Amino acid sequence: MANNLRFQVVEEAFKKRAVDVKAPSERPSEYFGKYVFNKEKMYRYLPKQVYDKMVDVMDNGASLDRSIADAVAAGMKQWALEMGVTHYTHWFQPLTEGTAEKHDAFVEFDDGKAANEREQSQADLSSAEHEQARTKFKGGMIEKFSGKLLVQQEPDASSFPNGGIRNTFEARGYSAWDPTSPVFIIDDTLCIPTIFIAYTGEALDYKAPLLRALHAVGKAAKDVCQYFYDDVTKVQVNLGWEQEYFLVDEGLYSARPDLLMTGRTLMGHESAKNQQMDDHYFGTIPDRVQAFMKDLEIQALELAIPVKTRHNEVAPNQFELAPIFEECNLAVDHNMLLMSLMKKVARNHGFRVLLHEKPFDGINGSGKHNNWSLSADFATPHSDQRSENGVLLHAPGKTPEENLRFVTFIVETLMAVHRHNGLLKASIMSATNAHRLGGNEAPPAIISSFLGTQLTELLDHIEQSDKNELFNLKGKQGMEIDIPQIPDLIVDNTDRNRTSPFAFTGNRFEFRAPGSSVNCASAMITLNAAMAEALNSFKERVDAKIQAGENKVSAILEVLKDDIKTCKPIRFDGNGYSDAWVKEAERRKLDVEKSCPVIFERYLDETSVRMFESTKVMNRKELAARNEVKWETYVKTVQIEARVLGDLAMNHIIPVSTHYQSQLIKNVQGMNDVFDADKASRLSARNMKLIEEIAERTEKIERLVDELTDARRVANRIESIHERAIQYHDTVCPKMEAIRYEIDKLEMIVEDGLWTLPKYRELLFIR
Repeated sequence: MANNLRFQVVEEAFKKRAVDVKAPSERPSEYFGKYVFNKEKMYRYLPKQVYDKMVDVMDNGASLDRSIADAVAAGMKQWALEMGVTHYTHWFQPLTEGTAEKHDAFVEFDDGKAANEREQSQADLSSAEHEQARTKFKGGMIEKFSGKLLVQQEPDASSFPNGGIRNTFEARGYSAWDPTSPVFIIDDTLCIPTIFIAYTGEALDYKAPLLRALHAVGKAAKDVCQYFYDDVTKVQVNLGWEQEYFLVDEGLYSARPDLLMTGRTLMGHESAKNQQMDDHYFGTIPDRVQAFMKDLEIQALELAIPVKTRHNEVAPNQFELAPIFEECNLAVDHNMLLMSLMKKVARNHGFRVLLHEKPFDGINGSGKHNNWSLSADFATPHSDQRSENGVLLHAPGKTPEENLRFVTFIVETLMAVHRHNGLLKASIMSATNAHRLGGNEAPPAIISSFLGTQLTELLDHIEQSDKNELFNLKGKQGMEIDIPQIPDLIVDNTDRNRTSPFAFTGNRFEFRAPGSSVNCASAMITLNAAMAEALNSFKERVDAKIQAGENKVSAILEVLKDDIKTCKPIRFDGNGYSDAWVKEAERRKLDVEKSCPVIFERYLDETSVRMFESTKVMNRKELAARNEVKWETYVKTVQIEARVLGDLAMNHIIPVSTHYQSQLIKNVQGMNDVFDADKASRLSARNMKLIEEIAERTEKIERLVDELTDARRVANRIESIHERAIQYHDTVCPKMEAIRYEIDKLEMIVEDGLWTLPKYRELLFIR
């Protein structure tokens, strides 16, 4: 049995060496954005007045003048053709956690008009020569790309997840150009970032509501900033995501049908060594992985994705990549593009990238930490501007007035998180992320916020103070480490808490709960809409006090005191994994629900609907449709896993186990032929025990697979997708866990040479 597929792919994987990656001759700063129609390209290929209008749209949120679309399209086409492009596509983000694209060639039939247009610029041509040119080219093919094709297209809206908004006989939907996210080239195709909406106007994607949420929070934050600054021009949302992932040799991957079909191992006993030695984290990057990372970074930088950090993560064969912070909408687009790029590059290096949140049981899963902040821009440079992104509103200031601004935005963020903690959990929940949350350094399924000692003490002081006075904050402190050669360290004002889902980290909040495979936009839509609601409420109450005769500082502090007291339950700096915290969170009336389908219900709470509608991010119909999609996706995910597990159990595990059992039986029979009964019984005792254990476990697996099939049938008969999802969670998932337990026990007793599926020690340690 040593010739089975598992041993073949293991041997091949051991022989593989790093792919040679040739770096560009230019420095990264020179090839950055090579395949992006950025401002530098716009300046070269667009008329000056068109360029100015585009910059106004991109930088200041001005409305797009559709009349310039033809000129923009012409410039884009000229650049694209020079880059060898032959096709274009509207690139959008449907509710599938991936991207979608339909490629169209630039070619059109030449009706003679194009030839006429080409010759019009040559004034010395006679009318006869113009006519000759039209006749010459008429009926051939031309490369054409108009403003109409740039601005709008019509994908089939009934074929993407839509939650019942579109029926098969109501297929029309529209993709519309998002000019704030630059066009880019992948292979031979010009990719145009777009929103995707139904014929009836509802959003069918992530980008449309994200743009609405960013507009809402930008306006609300700007209004509040005017309490502190006279010349604020806009407030921008910044996002820095951290993308965790696993790499598995493609041969080992292809020999695991569960990885191939579901993205995770549905069975597999942990290896003797996993991550307990902490030797993989920040360790030397393996050669094959280093080559993959180098190739990925070059291609990412050419697409203007500002990748900066790479390292080994905690679990074996787990890694991380992180970029420089960007404007939120662009950062989301870049993350979606990067995930697609990772899969492509990995295959060129003989790997498969695993973005599933928990591909392996018993070790760390993969998250996508969302580092979120707000920054203000001003008409003139500001004294507190310590970032290229303007003044970071969640960063302490240099004056008491600026520190009041800092506390205001901290407290109102806490208000948003407190008021909608269940909804924020729903925004990051999925069938895949549910496996990750609550252990192995992933935050628990209870949303809370870690602030650190200094900020906690400051908020407590403000809440308890009888006076409405401004205050100062301590800066970073030095730490002496008693080594003469080493300079003093500068210590941050907050520690880190890996069990906190929403932690303050000095000048931003780190939302650690989002999973590695999802679109960041889901969490960002909810967080920014909730923040907009909190800031609007804050301003209304402060304005009311000012109108009643109270001075501005006193009015702000009075409202902050109320809000600090209100949102206090969301603040937690302790161990999020402890049983005591679950009880305490329940006492604080935080959402402690763990069932994924039930958690999705938070989207349809009246407080959630009111928040989304008041900020004009999504209406009730859109929210209901998205929940239908979430429940349906949950059901399909678990359904596929259950089918794959049943197939593997019956067609791989049981045949291998019973084959080994037969060998043991023959051994026992041989013992009886050679030795007397007593000695044969004594020498065969272990084998007899294994024969019995295999029989019991395989019988149990067969019974559980039948029960699993019956549980699916019962669930599938439930008409309501909501109730069906709950039934899958309550009845199907437990059966799968029970089957896995039995299989993992069999893996440890069946002869290694017979086991057909690559084991954890091979999947995690062969690089």
